[in-house]
Amino acid sequence: MAHTVGIKDVARQAGVSVGTVSNVLNRPDMVAEETRARVLASIERLGYVRSESARQLRAGSSRFIAMLVLDMANPFFVTVAKGAERAAREAGLGVMVCNSAESPAEEADYLALFAEQRVRGVLVTPADTTGRNLESFLRHGIPFVFVDRVLSSAEGCSVSVDDVAGGTLAVRHLLASGHRSVTYVSGPMHLTQCRDRRTGALAALAEAGLPAEALQHVEAARLDVASGIDAGARLLGLPERPTAVFCANDLLALGVLQAMYTAGVAVPGEVAIVGYDDIEFAAAAVVPLTSVRQPAERLGRAAAELLIEETGAAADQHEHRSIVLQPELVVRRSTLGPRAAARPAAPSA
Repeated sequence: MAHTVGIKDVARQAGVSVGTVSNVLNRPDMVAEETRARVLASIERLGYVRSESARQLRAGSSRFIAMLVLDMANPFFVTVAKGAERAAREAGLGVMVCNSAESPAEEADYLALFAEQRVRGVLVTPADTTGRNLESFLRHGIPFVFVDRVLSSAEGCSVSVDDVAGGTLAVRHLLASGHRSVTYVSGPMHLTQCRDRRTGALAALAEAGLPAEALQHVEAARLDVASGIDAGARLLGLPERPTAVFCANDLLALGVLQAMYTAGVAVPGEVAIVGYDDIEFAAAAVVPLTSVRQPAERLGRAAAELLIEETGAAADQHEHRSIVLQPELVVRRSTLGPRAAARPAAPSA
């Protein structure tokens, strides 16, 4: 078995004490420049890599933030993670991204793993809405920030987007386009985002003087394209096909769009579709998709910055905050009628 190079090997090679090597790694300003250069040359020559777990035990903290999202196959969460990673790197930290797959059980397993690894803190988009997973995790004293979910500032920090406002924007736009009934295609309704976007849709109907019954609801198994295709097939089988569909995210909307395209149903001529998130694929679809844009990268960055603040040198001055960002509607061809389609699409407030 190959010998693992340790700090003693570096000290022997450089002709210095183990303490001097440790100072070069952790407190380089305490070491003379010539000695520091000799130690670094030995590290390079021997290929020494410090043990993060050993350093962590000595320091009592990790240089890694854990991030647990609902679905890493969703480009929205990829962009959120990108924002968090950029903020972490600027602070000299790394991000370990994990996927709960919308499963409370998998979420619990990952939170237990994060506690075992003594991560610096956790960014989490909860799959468990009962709060039991988080309650168990809190016993370990590891700071956390909710991402894409509102949390009372008395409990901790959170960064979210106003999904009620987003649902209102989507359905208000469809009603302004002449539709008088809308079908909402959601993911599992135990997810707060799905419930909040429906609440916003109902608010738009009430604002227009229409009854809640004007919003039909089709619940999909997951927030992905395959579930959207299945939901689209169910829509096509309804006794009265809807003329407007609002989907809880863009992946569902792209699936519904594919189902309509396969069945020969014109979008937007026969059915108008609005998505949510405004992922890159929304604008590149065969019929560019109208979508409610979330500031995903800013969401991730803001959450990481709150966590870094809470775990940094000035942690004793940290105050929990709940940051709520605002969505915007981006109008594209999937909701524009024959006359309007001739005009260029533009963002709508």
